[in-house]
Amino acid sequence: MGKYVLAYRGAGMAETPEAQQASMDAWGAWFGQLGESVADWGAPFGPSTTVSGSGNTAGGGAELTGYSVVTADSLDAASGLAAGCPIIADGGTVDVYEAIDMS
Repeated sequence: MGKYVLAYRGAGMAETPEAQQASMDAWGAWFGQLGESVADWGAPFGPSTTVSGSGNTAGGGAELTGYSVVTADSLDAASGLAAGCPIIADGGTVDVYEAIDMS
C-alpha cells in the first residue's frame, strides 16, 4: 500500500454562502466515500509565491489550490479515488503523485 498526493488545481472559492455550503457538503461526502484511504485530509492553499535558485520571488505558484494524501495499491487505484473529487465537477483537475517512501 503506497501513499499518493492529490494536488488540486482550479475551481476557486464559491461566491455565496449557499454555494460554499454546497461545496463543503460535496467535499465531505467525497471524503466519506474515500473512508480509511484518506491518510491526510490536507488543506486548501492561500496566496503563494515562487522562489528561484537566485533567491528571488515572483508571482504565484503553479495554480495549485490544495492537496490531500490517500493510500492505495497503485497509481491507477489512487487515480480512481481522485476521479470522484468535487473539484473536477467544478471545472478543476486533480494531479496524482506517488509519494516515494524514503525510509
